[in-house]
Amino acid sequence: MNKFVQLSADIGKLWANYGSGYLSGIRNTLILALIGTVIGCLIGFVCGVLNTIPHEKSDPPVRRFILCLIRVVVRVYVEVFRGTPMMLQAVFLYYGLPYFTNNAVKWGSVWAAAIFVVSINTGAYMAESVRGGIISIDPGQTEGAKAIGMNHVQTMTSVILPQALRNIMPQIGNNFIINVKDTSVMFIIGFPDFFAAHRAAVGATYLYFPSATVEMAGYLTMTLIASFLLRYVEKRLDGDSSYELAEADMLTMPAGTYKHPDKGTPFDERSREYKEDQ
Repeated sequence: MNKFVQLSADIGKLWANYGSGYLSGIRNTLILALIGTVIGCLIGFVCGVLNTIPHEKSDPPVRRFILCLIRVVVRVYVEVFRGTPMMLQAVFLYYGLPYFTNNAVKWGSVWAAAIFVVSINTGAYMAESVRGGIISIDPGQTEGAKAIGMNHVQTMTSVILPQALRNIMPQIGNNFIINVKDTSVMFIIGFPDFFAAHRAAVGATYLYFPSATVEMAGYLTMTLIASFLLRYVEKRLDGDSSYELAEADMLTMPAGTYKHPDKGTPFDERSREYKEDQ
């Protein structure tokens, strides 16, 4: 029991002296994670769409070559940035650029470097998520769009992507939560995030475990709030599950054939009509 009392006292001492640093680190972490996720999603959407452009043997050779080249470039990008740790990516991009240019080219700001690293890392994961989301849409959707005269761009923007977005929304939220935690590696290039505040407090006080407890509680709070907001957004995208079929048109299908899946069908025990007939 005395250990918990001592831990509480040490945490209180840390917060009194370094609370502003912790709060500033939390703010920087959230900003970096949010901006990196948004830009990464845009990169992922572009790569995912480019990677799913159809081509056939009857297409001109130039078109087929360009599309194949695009897919190779996207594949290399995805495999490299998805297969290496974000910390090493930050080291190579932040310190490697001046190394190979003899300090002729440098990052003007650690913020710019951190946002770039998080964005391209997120984009590599989102590229595959978007590709999977597009492939998951029923091919009949594409055939129907072509049947009414839509070209590929119109089909993607008006038919496929809106449905794919709903399918990959959990992955977008998952990437944001991952970025909230993984931005802790940006201390390697001097970014003032939440973990950097922890390192600064520990270096001054040597209270490693109490500071780590503050860090754990802070990261857990941020991720739980992000998870709650994500579920709220998903629920809003799903819309209202309670609806009534308009029956003004004589061609409207009769009752019993448009039951919402959550409310059962006429062929099982969950159906309201089934219960009324019993």
